[in-house]
Amino acid sequence: MTAFPWPRGEPATDWSAIDRSMGESSALARLWRGFMAARCCVAAILLIIQGVMHAFGQTLQPAALVVAGGYLVATVLATRVLPIRPPIRSLGLIWLSSIGVDLLAFASLQLLQGATINYSPLFALPVLMGAVLGTKIIGLGTTAAATLVLLAHAAWYGWLREGAESPRYVQAALTGTGLFVVALLAHELARRLTREEALAHRNRGTAQMHALVNDMVIETLAEGVLVIDEDGRVHAVNPAADAILGQGLASLPLPFKLNVRAAWIPLGALALRTFERRAPQSIEIPVAQSEGAAREVRVRTRLTPSGDSQPQSLCVMFLQDLRELEARIRTEKLAAMGRMSAAVAHEIRNPLAAIAQASALLSEDLVDPAHRQLTTMVQQNAQRLARIVDDVLDVARVRQQRALPLDAMVTLGPTARTIAEEWARQTARQGLAIDLDADADSADVYFDVEHLRRILVNLLDNAARYAGNNEGSIRITNGRVADGRASLAVWSDGAPLEPAVQRHLFEPFFSSESRSSGLGLFLCRELCERHGASIGYRRRANSQSGIEGNEFFITFASPESRLTQ
Repeated sequence: MTAFPWPRGEPATDWSAIDRSMGESSALARLWRGFMAARCCVAAILLIIQGVMHAFGQTLQPAALVVAGGYLVATVLATRVLPIRPPIRSLGLIWLSSIGVDLLAFASLQLLQGATINYSPLFALPVLMGAVLGTKIIGLGTTAAATLVLLAHAAWYGWLREGAESPRYVQAALTGTGLFVVALLAHELARRLTREEALAHRNRGTAQMHALVNDMVIETLAEGVLVIDEDGRVHAVNPAADAILGQGLASLPLPFKLNVRAAWIPLGALALRTFERRAPQSIEIPVAQSEGAAREVRVRTRLTPSGDSQPQSLCVMFLQDLRELEARIRTEKLAAMGRMSAAVAHEIRNPLAAIAQASALLSEDLVDPAHRQLTTMVQQNAQRLARIVDDVLDVARVRQQRALPLDAMVTLGPTARTIAEEWARQTARQGLAIDLDADADSADVYFDVEHLRRILVNLLDNAARYAGNNEGSIRITNGRVADGRASLAVWSDGAPLEPAVQRHLFEPFFSSESRSSGLGLFLCRELCERHGASIGYRRRANSQSGIEGNEFFITFASPESRLTQ
């Protein structure tokens, strides 16, 4: 939409901009068509008047009949052929074929029948047309021409009567003055009309631009957006809301009520509470999905202001999937960890090695058991700090490593058994049971052996930290999922994890213990994703003992899926 300002001074009038913006909806174009239709009506009435005069017994003047008929033909042809080109800026073809024809026709009739009919009021039509559809010069010039015609007729009439008739001169002068006043007022009104139209075009263009931007922002917004009225009907939904709520939200015709799905009833209740309290509301609720587990959704509501254009307020509901929020937090943590890893490698690792070495040398010369116990504590804490440093650097190394070749395959069963038995010997752990299924024992999976060792040892360490010492308190099992992919699980009989802990299990720097770096499970997840596998947690009963326990399971990518990537 082209926006054009109306200028303050007449010489700076930007008619070219108006011409570029002129269309079927333009006010000047509509006025043009109105004037052309009025000319046809006036021409038809003039022709009818000639017939009425003849019917009442007056002498028919062939010249006047020819003028009236010719004027009717000219107006009809001009309406059909003449292009709509307002504003009129010169005395060219447009002016001559419209305003000029009117002046000529009315002047001829005034001269031919001035004694019986006064055609002076008809001069208002060309004057108005020139003032409204032309520039100020065109409008005043047309008015001057009409006034001169009236004065010339008064002089002609006086010459025929062989005497000056001052009343006719005065009448012509007064009529001309009135026409000038009408022309000036009509021109100013036309300017104002065009100025208001230009402002309306500009405002409409701005509103359309804002609407397009708003639609684009809402469509691409990561948060779900619902627009709800006081009756609980949804009037607008963005794609993010459809992805968060699911259950065929996009297929429902607008508007619809939130109570059409049982899972959305809490959302409707929150909207109702927002209208009742006339204040923003916020809550975190689980929203059931058509498939899979429920999603934890943070819901915030705001009321739109009411006014003349929108007498009823609307509730705008923002939906935020907490999983995406947690993913952003995890990304920020990763960025912080990346910046910290270089400082850890150079500023902490070397002094830490010096502390450990000095403590070991000092312990060789100590005899007092209390002193030796203190050096042992120093060495243990130095080793703990070293492990934290290694975990941080391991994560940085994993994210920088290149992808493995497609032939990096490992036989899952024997490899898992070897790693578990080595771990049991090194930790002197009792109660480990290895239950590997014979069918899945020979499954080949795409995984690096050392990375699988790191994951399995980490999961076994976590299991040993919370499991009992009974036989079978820790179990390693393998198998296949529904789509045939191989899986490996580490189960322990520990106490169930709290929901808040489950939500952040695989995030960096999160741990339920103060002595842990919080990077072990995160490193496991990074290694799995690098190999196209996935890792998860669930609370389930062991198939052998029937005891409830915690299970971390890995689902490996199939060789076929790796080849297609």
